[in-house]
Amino acid sequence: MDDMRASTVGLMQDSMPKVAETATASNATSSFFTNYPLMSALLAFAIAQGSKFVASWYRENRWDLKQLVASGGMPSSHSATVTALSMAIGLKEGFGGSPFAVALILACVVMYDATGVRLHAGRQAEVLNQILCELPAEHPLADSRPLRELLGHTPAQVVAGALLGLVTATIMHLICGSGARS
Repeated sequence: MDDMRASTVGLMQDSMPKVAETATASNATSSFFTNYPLMSALLAFAIAQGSKFVASWYRENRWDLKQLVASGGMPSSHSATVTALSMAIGLKEGFGGSPFAVALILACVVMYDATGVRLHAGRQAEVLNQILCELPAEHPLADSRPLRELLGHTPAQVVAGALLGLVTATIMHLICGSGARS
């Protein structure tokens, strides 16, 4: 009888870590999909990139799958993403806390970079590509691949992305209601 009790206890101990692992994995998946700031940011990104995809089809009468992951264009998906994240954190955690401050600074840096460094790098790429086109065929760089020109955003594209992020986070907050607050 003691042997049977010992083996039952041993079986229970062996299975406990597996039950705990399953519960933890299920909890992690559940918390991922209920993470209001993360879902707001991802939704804003998807809407921004999706609108570029549809606009591309409207302009060119063909589907261009590259638009789903391309940078540049209207609206700025980077701005939409970081603004939705900041707004969602502010609505959930409060606008006076450290998490909102970190998210806001991140958003400002990303948007500044989009209209500054990346925009000007794209403009330089345009000039360099024009120079490459004018090189004689025997020049060693004549066969160089053109540089990507659409890297950054105009201020209007960044503002449109930021407004999209604000609206997305606010609507998600209204839909999630009190469940969005900790």
